[in-house]
Parts: sequence; C-alpha cells; structure tokens
Amino acid sequence: MVQSAADAEHAAALMARLHFDLLILDIALPGKSGIEWLHELREHGYGGDVILITAFADMETAIDALRGGASDFILKPFRVDQILNSIKRCFERAGLARENFVLRRELATGLGTDPTGLVGHSPAMEQLRAMVRRVGQMPSTVLLLGESGTGKEVVARALHQTSPRAQRPFPFVPLNCAAIASELIESELFGHVKGAFTGATENRNGLFYYAHGGTLFLDEISELPLAMQTRLLRVLEERKLRPVGSERELPVDVRIIAASNRDLAAEVRAGRFREDLFYRLNTVTLHVPPLRERTMDIPLLAGRLLEASQRVLGKRCEGFTNEALACIAAYRWPGNVRELQNEILRMLALSDTPRLGADLLAPRILRSPAVRTSLRSSERARVMASSTPATGMTARAPLARAAAIDVDARNTSITSTTRSCSSP
Repeated sequence: MVQSAADAEHAAALMARLHFDLLILDIALPGKSGIEWLHELREHGYGGDVILITAFADMETAIDALRGGASDFILKPFRVDQILNSIKRCFERAGLARENFVLRRELATGLGTDPTGLVGHSPAMEQLRAMVRRVGQMPSTVLLLGESGTGKEVVARALHQTSPRAQRPFPFVPLNCAAIASELIESELFGHVKGAFTGATENRNGLFYYAHGGTLFLDEISELPLAMQTRLLRVLEERKLRPVGSERELPVDVRIIAASNRDLAAEVRAGRFREDLFYRLNTVTLHVPPLRERTMDIPLLAGRLLEASQRVLGKRCEGFTNEALACIAAYRWPGNVRELQNEILRMLALSDTPRLGADLLAPRILRSPAVRTSLRSSERARVMASSTPATGMTARAPLARAAAIDVDARNTSITSTTRSCSSP
C-alpha cells in the first residue's frame, strides 16, 4: 500500500491511522520541513526507514539528515532506478535486522542448537515424519501435543523447514509461554510504543514483527492467561495486531505452530482455555510420541546427543560401552529426550575413559528394575564369554576387570587400564 501527503501534517494524520514501513520525505515541504519532521518522528519512536530527497543539498544538510536518522539521501533530479534501488536496500536492511534479532535471541537463550532433527526409524517416528512432510507444505495452523521433553520444538522447526516460508527465507521464532511473566507476555508478542507503561522508554517490536513472513512457535500455549488468549485469537482471525499503547493496527503474515503437554480439550472443559481458540489452533494436530514408545530409536538418538554434548563441552569420546547402551535403552525416560540429553551431558562431564560406561549413569537410573535386569544380563553374558571351553571352568581374571557398580552407595571400581577422554 502506497499513500501520498502534501505536507507533514497530512502525513502525520495518515500515520496515526496506518502503519508504514518506509517514508520517502522531501526536505522542502510546505510548513514544517522534512528534516524537522524526521527529528520529531525519531523522538516519538518511529523505527522505520526514511529516505530524504532534495534539490538543494550541501554538506551541512546531508549531515543533519544522517544525524536525524535518515536511511538514504537522494538528490533531485533522480532516475527511477535510483529511488527503486534505495527502497530495495531499505527493505533488505529491515530483513537483516529481523534475522539478526532472531539469531541473537537464539544464541542468548540456547535455542536453535538442537542438532538431532527428527531422529529415528521406529514406526512412530516414520509416521510423524510423513505427517510433517505433508503438513509442512500447508499454510494452516498446527497444534503439537505430547509429553514434556519429547521434542515438540524440533518437530515445529521441521514443519517450518519443509514449508515454502523457509525457502524464501523467513524466520522461525520460538517462544515458551510458560517462561514469560503474565504481565509481560503481551508486550513480548505484540510489542509496545513509547510511554505505553512505566519503563517503556522507547518503541519495541514484538515477536510477531520479527516472525513476519515466517513461523511463530508458541510452546506451552496452555500457560497463556485467558485475556491473552482472547488477543491471540483476534490476531489469528484478523491477521492484524495492535502494539501495547498504540492506536494503530499492523498487518501480520505469520504461521502459528502451538504446542502443549496438557490435554487442551480437558483444559477447555475446566474453563482454563478458550474453546474458540482451541478450535482455531486445532486445524491440524500432530502427536509427538514419548521416548518409551520408540525405544528402538534410543541408541541412534543417544549417539547424536553425545556428538552434541562433545561440542558443548569441548571433550572427545569414542562412544558408549555395550553395557551402558543396553542400560540407556532399557530405561523408560519419563523426562523423554530432554532427560536423556541432560544425562548424556552429565556422563560425558564426569567421564575420564574413552567410552562412557554404565557406572556413570545416575543412581535413579541404575536403581530402576529394567536397568537392574539389563545389568544382570550383561554380567551373565560376561561370565559365559569368559568360560574356558576345555574344562568348563570360569576364568576369574576377566571378571575381576569388570566394573563393579554399587547402585546405592554410588561406588565404582574399574581395574582395567584405559586412556582418558581428551580435550581438543
């Protein structure tokens, strides 16, 4: 949408009603000059690009324009390609600013560093992978349901990466609704204008702005206050938002992927979640399986997580012992992938051997019945492997070298000589 105004007063009236990403401003306007109005715009928090044009330019005017926050300065008469190139540079700069914000936020919060993707070839994961390929191409809202720690954000990123929005490319912006205070969530999502509340000393764009054209992932959406659920529903229906304290509505083009570890239908019946928002989000629902339903994926997933842990700690390791891998596969992992990731990181931090052994597992894991059974099976296998075929007698030397794991006292003794994990 392009609008024109004869002077600064008429332009200000338009800006009171509409949002503009870019202003092309003549310095020699009737009444208030273009540079004067530019200084006023910046003082009131306008953050868009401004291109100044003039037929009477000198060094002082150019410096004043740049100090006022002009994005470009063009002399009249100009060619059409000059103004078009200037406009293109402004929009490219705005896109880079959005991308920079998203990347800095990912680095600051630790988001975007999960290298696992959709790992595994179990029937549950193959079915989920097929649904992601199919649904990713659609523009519709997606609701992800699953237990805490199952990797719902990984699925959301996969949906974004398989969508046309990722090819343009546009950003994937995640937000954990449970991690933001209820009084701040509105400003975090929609932004605010200067003076909207105590402490709002300047305009601030919300996550909807930075996700424009891309995907906004709302994790733990059941934690949103009811008032915010109403505002979110309105944005989804009208594709417009109003920053806190502003009278103008801004158009938004964002795909929403929401996730919850709760039964949202039960939350609706309990009056804690809006029914209309539930139906608006429930266009397509994907269920992310817990780790206990895809146990055949655990060895491969554990290997990927170990690679990531080595990069985090700067420590090399050859892998897991067979005994440790059997115990990891036997445990039920109530905290799912997140618990497995943290356990592997802890094992690597404590290890001083080339391979991570079962003795490094946390006591709560070693005490579980399934893991105890796995350890007994490993011990029986070692006994049978160390039997002397000629006499049927058991050789005791190999047994003496095995790790003796005291689950309750957390005492370990490894008598075999091994080399240490090394740091690069």
